[in-house]
Amino acid sequence: MVAQAPTPVTQWGMPLGGPFRWTRPATWPREALALAGYWTASRLVMIGMLRSGKAEQAIEVHRTYYHWFLVLSDGHFPVGDVTWQYPPGAALAMLAPGLLPFLTYLQAFALLMLLTDAVTQAALVRVSLRRNGGVHRGRSTAGAWMWALSLPLLLGLPYGRYDLPVTALAMAALLLMPSRPRAGGALAGIGALVKVWPALVVLGAPRGKGTRQAWTGMCLSAAALLLVMATLFDGAMDFLTAQRGRGVEIESLGGSVLHVARELGWPGEVEMHYGSLEFLGPHVGLVARVSLVLTALAFGWLLLWRFRARRWNPALPYDAALTAVLLFTVTSRVISPQYLIWLIGLAAVCLTVRGSSQRPVAVVILLAVGVTTVDYPLFFDAMIKGGWQPTLVIVARNGLLLAASLWSAARLWRVSVSPVAALQEAPRVSRGPIRVA
Repeated sequence: MVAQAPTPVTQWGMPLGGPFRWTRPATWPREALALAGYWTASRLVMIGMLRSGKAEQAIEVHRTYYHWFLVLSDGHFPVGDVTWQYPPGAALAMLAPGLLPFLTYLQAFALLMLLTDAVTQAALVRVSLRRNGGVHRGRSTAGAWMWALSLPLLLGLPYGRYDLPVTALAMAALLLMPSRPRAGGALAGIGALVKVWPALVVLGAPRGKGTRQAWTGMCLSAAALLLVMATLFDGAMDFLTAQRGRGVEIESLGGSVLHVARELGWPGEVEMHYGSLEFLGPHVGLVARVSLVLTALAFGWLLLWRFRARRWNPALPYDAALTAVLLFTVTSRVISPQYLIWLIGLAAVCLTVRGSSQRPVAVVILLAVGVTTVDYPLFFDAMIKGGWQPTLVIVARNGLLLAASLWSAARLWRVSVSPVAALQEAPRVSRGPIRVA
């Protein structure tokens, strides 16, 4: 009897199939089938949460976003509306549901978010799997699973905010950066004109031609989009002064300090201010200024890292983007639940590369996402009124985000700057196989 060779398997221990086509699910590898099955089931649940129209996210889309849609349709931005604090590109997200006039605004908005989610999931699978059904060398399907599993933890929120397409733009920019830095930079520039933070994803581009192309592409695309929006709409630059009156939002890191202070006798109150629930009272201005100082320090540290970094690997541009956004999120005066969508997306991109330094950080982010859902919507009303139980929830969530930020920065520094890491890598290289010509 002739012994048969063992069947090749993937990293999950599943047998490899033959060549597959994206248009024929029967030829997909089992990882892709499992991801598709879970994605479909979980997204049906998320859509169901919005279908009744009674969820807070649905009300936000139906009232606020639709109001902005009507104002923008008349050719000008919502000037004087304190809740409009977004760059001009955000108008594209508000106007996009108008492309589906046969649906209500809420239905069209949710459908566009669902399609964005699907395209993003497919892109993560595509960068991980070879056409013969296996996993790309150096790649992993963990990023695709991170996206598929984490987003539903936020319930219906991702389909009731426009952060999903912004995150998709930033993720696409990162994934394109290694092979097409100019295109990646252009997408980052468009994302920055929609919600600012995607500009951070070009921070980790390797020095040299790639960096120049990425940064130039970002600046040119952002300038071009800004020129178009300023030409088509009145009041395009109003957003530059819209953030001046912002205070300390109740879910921010500074807000956690004020929550604890309130339980210990501080006389402050929570009120709707500049479109969000903020603390008002003694010393709130000091907490807000400290947040701004921490943001400046975070930016200074990132510049120092960029100047000192000497070792680049395929995962470093992705890792640097996650670290930068984590630092700016945790030091912000506002941390809304939808900000976690940004972190999920960037962590998923990091996890597509096996050599990423941010793999344990992604686990902390996953925990923070779970606690965020406990915070909002479960404890949100109680948090406004006060009490130790909701206070401990938001302190735990922000504690996880702070720990993730510091750990992310430390790991990024270690793999790219620290001489200790370089010394530890040298022996492994010297023990490798030696080939004689």
